Amino acid sequence: MTSDDAVQSAVAAVVDRGYCVLPGHLESTVVETCRAAFWPHLLTYLAADPAPNRGPGRHYVAMPFEASCFAPEFFFDPVILDVVRRLMDDRIVADQWGCDVPVRGSASQTMHADYQRPLFPERADLLLPPFAIVVSFGLVPITRESGPIEIAPGTQRITRGEATRAVEAGDIPLEAVTLGVGDILIRHPWALHRGTPNSTDIPRAMASIRYARRWYSDDSREVASIPHGVWRSLTAEQQRLLRFPIGA
Repeated sequence: MTSDDAVQSAVAAVVDRGYCVLPGHLESTVVETCRAAFWPHLLTYLAADPAPNRGPGRHYVAMPFEASCFAPEFFFDPVILDVVRRLMDDRIVADQWGCDVPVRGSASQTMHADYQRPLFPERADLLLPPFAIVVSFGLVPITRESGPIEIAPGTQRITRGEATRAVEAGDIPLEAVTLGVGDILIRHPWALHRGTPNSTDIPRAMASIRYARRWYSDDSREVASIPHGVWRSLTAEQQRLLRFPIGA
């Protein structure tokens, strides 16, 4: 299969099923370097016993842009960008970089879609082309035991009410998405999904980047600033793709 064939297959899967997985797409050493840099931040955060912000035993943590944790491969991979642009258009920006972390004792989330407010509140169930796409990868292997995301395939193509009724009736079975280190999950955030319990002692850290059409803005999630030194190291084209605050 050629690169273009793989991109077309990925796009078709997201359009039809709401998600696709690119197996082994990232070099494992790049992910492991990120994990090694991020893990002390995560353990310090969890040791402070913060209130869960994504349900019982579940945390969302903004990912840092430190040089040892931020890798251009995460944001500027040509195949991933090709898939995302074909799902939306060429005028996209990355505007969220965070990590979802269920720990032992976490519970299953309620089925949901990833938006705080509909684009048109007066037509909340209006079916629209995607204006955001989420790209995720595990900093650790994501197994059945560690709490994979479950997705109801195809529910991005029907109204929220229809999707909820179909899932509750068992007409659309949930699919657990397990990931090896280096696998990439690309998903439509309006496909109904939920996080599942982590029954292990290792925090299940899954990093995510949200890409959105340039005109769309949503500050519902905390993000870190890009250090000025990291910002200066990027090309002009790479800088245009990032919409994050710039730090000192």
